Amino acid sequence: MTEKQGRAGRVVAVVVTYNRLEKLQVTLARLLQSPLEVLQAILVVDNASTDETAAWLAGQNDLRLTIHRCETNTGGAGGFETGMRLAVDYFDPDWVLVMDDDGRPEPGTLELFHAEDRACAEAWAAAVYHPDGRICDMNRPWLNPFWHHGVFLRTIFGKGRDGFHLGREEYEAGRCCDIDGTSFVGLFVSRAAIARGGYPDGSLFIYGDDVLYTLGITKAGGRIVFDPTLRFEHDFSSMTEADRRFSPLWKSYYHYRNLLMVYRLVSGPFFVFVLPAVTFKWLFKIRFHGGERRAFLSYLLRALRDGLLRRTEVGHAEVMNWVRRS
Repeated sequence: MTEKQGRAGRVVAVVVTYNRLEKLQVTLARLLQSPLEVLQAILVVDNASTDETAAWLAGQNDLRLTIHRCETNTGGAGGFETGMRLAVDYFDPDWVLVMDDDGRPEPGTLELFHAEDRACAEAWAAAVYHPDGRICDMNRPWLNPFWHHGVFLRTIFGKGRDGFHLGREEYEAGRCCDIDGTSFVGLFVSRAAIARGGYPDGSLFIYGDDVLYTLGITKAGGRIVFDPTLRFEHDFSSMTEADRRFSPLWKSYYHYRNLLMVYRLVSGPFFVFVLPAVTFKWLFKIRFHGGERRAFLSYLLRALRDGLLRRTEVGHAEVMNWVRRS
């Protein structure tokens, strides 16, 4: 490894985008602030955007920027699988850094990653914050409660998801810690991790692909580490406390189908107890769907069936046909 490549090695960023040009512009500007020795290249996967994204990207001339436009919208999962595969094929990097178009490193983060020898772990997760400085809940790394006795007890005795997700203490500690899984915003994936766990499952379309992928690496013996000094910003509009439904409703199919597969992988032999509990919980959510209860129940029952069968070959066009018939 040359001195110019840094102690961590060569990094290529993969950004998946769909119809969010303004956010993509901010993200790419932030990434391109990093010098060449810190960030070798940026691969943008345009998921068949229908706004001005394609035209704007075509007008960019930075030599580090490579654009891949998909023929159809393959969802976030398809975009990450495609992007990671192309990044490895095109650039042969040591690390692939993944993010959505509304997620971006804070200034200095890539320099911090680049400056250290990161070979002790196969993947590194960043601390992700909202632009106003709050911890981004949806991107908190986590420990599998079924693998850690103390975490399991915290989870079932009152803390819920706070029992197995990292909290403010870990974010402010200033030291690294091992985790079992994390999100695809600010995740540095090594070639060793890819050799061990392959690529994300693009057939999942949206939701849960990052959970299944990172947990799969850990389960296969890989090590993933959370480094709170690596800071990312996630500029998205979160749901309010009053929201209890997906909009559009068809997204609930992917959410529940993929989440059922997550629960199966997480719980292992305990899935026989988890399944009836989550099924009842999800069915009870019908109370939030006044005016569309029949449609919600249809998506949920399909999700339960396909999740149990691990049936992910259902194309997005077929899901859209369900929408038109509902």
